[in-house]
Amino acid sequence: MIADAAMVDTMTATERKSGSRKTLIWLLVAAGAAVFIGANAHLVYVATSSQPDCIAHARIGETTAGAGQFSAARSSCSSR
Repeated sequence: MIADAAMVDTMTATERKSGSRKTLIWLLVAAGAAVFIGANAHLVYVATSSQPDCIAHARIGETTAGAGQFSAARSSCSSR
């Protein structure tokens, strides 16, 4: 019976270390994928929920626009 008990535990230390290394790699891959997905979800959330502040620019129809000044094609900011 003692020989049977020895045969049950046939995994060597190297095989155990290899199995734990594979588990660690898969956990790191899963953590990296979770960070990647979370960062992209945050990017989409910020992009859809924020409204950037209006900046000073020449508005359509103003004649004060000088050389080198541009105006927005269709400004989303309220007029003055």
